[in-house]
Amino acid sequence: MTTSTGRNIVIIVVLAAVVAIVPGGGLGAHVVLEAVSLAFLAAVAWVASLLYREYRGSLYLLGDRRRALLYGAIAVLAVTVTATSRLWHSPGGSVAWLVLVGVSVYAVCAVVWAARRY
Repeated sequence: MTTSTGRNIVIIVVLAAVVAIVPGGGLGAHVVLEAVSLAFLAAVAWVASLLYREYRGSLYLLGDRRRALLYGAIAVLAVTVTATSRLWHSPGGSVAWLVLVGVSVYAVCAVVWAARRY
């Protein structure tokens, strides 16, 4: 084991001990987790805006119906993934989650397949 690997392991152990031992450490861990989650969502939004700007012309060439289908499928997929924890608490919700994700993925793939045919 190299010194940097050992150092990283010690850092992780110390951070875990702080979260476990210090009063309010769990709350602090939740705050850090939320901050990391928000940073990840901001990065995803930034990448999506870059992709939109790069492929804007191709998106407009899809036509209104296919573009609406694509945007609708992405919106349904985003809302479904956001509500995953609530939907998986019931059998009907689990089925609805699977159906919504499946239909959304199929719609996105159908738009891509149709765009590549030209």
